[in-house]
Amino acid sequence: HKDPTQSYPYPQHHTITFTMNSGSGIQELMAAETRASQIVAEARIARGDRMKQAQTDADELIAAYRLEQQDAFDKATNASGGSGGDASAKLQAETNKNIQAMQGQFTKNAQKAVDVLLSKCCEVSLEVPTARIRSTQKLYGK
Repeated sequence: HKDPTQSYPYPQHHTITFTMNSGSGIQELMAAETRASQIVAEARIARGDRMKQAQTDADELIAAYRLEQQDAFDKATNASGGSGGDASAKLQAETNKNIQAMQGQFTKNAQKAVDVLLSKCCEVSLEVPTARIRSTQKLYGK
């Protein structure tokens, strides 16, 4: 039999020494646990960094694709006479013409509208309807 404190070869050049001192074993175990915790924390941080980088790369790809598609759309609409500068100018001119026509109608008809409103406000009928007279007589017993 061999001595339990003897070193045993473990893969090639590494050796593991077994000792009977349990206090040092616990300390080694605690140190190994601390190192393992650090490795796990570093791995989490690295994973987070990789995820952030992947998100940044994806955002850049999306922005480039969106710009490419917008350019293609703009070229297609301009080629088909869609919302090109000429069509936009025509629409703006037509809108301005309609606005001026409406303003002209307002100016022309403003006084007529005021006159109608004033005539309705000033028309006061002094006649009391007969139904109102009867209901008042019944209420006061006359």
